[in-house]
Amino acid sequence: MKRWAGLGMFVCGAVLSACTQSNVANNQDAAAGAASAPTGDSFVSKLPDNAPVVKVATTGTMPPFSVLDQYGNLTGYDVDVIRAIGEEEGFRIEFVKDPFSNLFNSVESGKTDLAISGISYKPERAERYALSDPYFFNPSAIMYKDNNLNIQRFEDLKGLHVGAMDGTIQYEKIKDANIARELTATRSTYLLFQQLVQGNVDAILQDYPLLKETANNHPEQKVKIVPYQDQSDPTSQQVIVMKKGNNALQAKINDGIRKIKADGTLKKIDDKWKISVEQDMATPASASATP
Repeated sequence: MKRWAGLGMFVCGAVLSACTQSNVANNQDAAAGAASAPTGDSFVSKLPDNAPVVKVATTGTMPPFSVLDQYGNLTGYDVDVIRAIGEEEGFRIEFVKDPFSNLFNSVESGKTDLAISGISYKPERAERYALSDPYFFNPSAIMYKDNNLNIQRFEDLKGLHVGAMDGTIQYEKIKDANIARELTATRSTYLLFQQLVQGNVDAILQDYPLLKETANNHPEQKVKIVPYQDQSDPTSQQVIVMKKGNNALQAKINDGIRKIKADGTLKKIDDKWKISVEQDMATPASASATP
């Protein structure tokens, strides 16, 4: 500062005072702007500080269900859902970030109490874990971009190189069907999308909302999305996973789901995240063309 002042006295002369005041004002404005910038989680619980805590495993990598905002805070449809349930049932939420493939082990080992992150119902999961009642219609879908392909249903994947995320119902279905020429597994939806746009696979499989969100975030990539499930398929329903035998927590979660459905909270979360699967599927053009 002394060196600047000396130089200023030599160069600025009589305007030194004005230069200094302007510099200080600018520094104060910058500091005030930095202090006022929102960096923390905006969610504020109405529960007392000594309320019970439920540890929740989620990915933070599956928009729009579970994702990190620009400040590193967890946000998303499922984040809002489990927080709303906690507020209804009287427990605070403590999130633990884990890859999707680790969510189930996290619950089973007791590291966390439950997992929520775009998890679909599967009979095998119902046998091994305690599952909640369904709270969201989440159909599986196919994404492709080659105009020479005409994929309208799951069976049209025969003979193609298909990508799916490891541990998902889509991966298990295409593997069990044994119709793909080759199957590539990835650990995230974004990596799946990269495989497609780089031409490494012909088509990818994932939850419809995840594929739609990815396509909306990359409008420069002209892709087509084709759902291949309807609500009559139990595996199209999204659920929350808990440890087998944790009947008390399962009952609370199901009670919370019923409450947020009944009082309109779940509908508000739907509207906030603009997830309209039923509306999209009712419009043939949006189901099979570029979103």
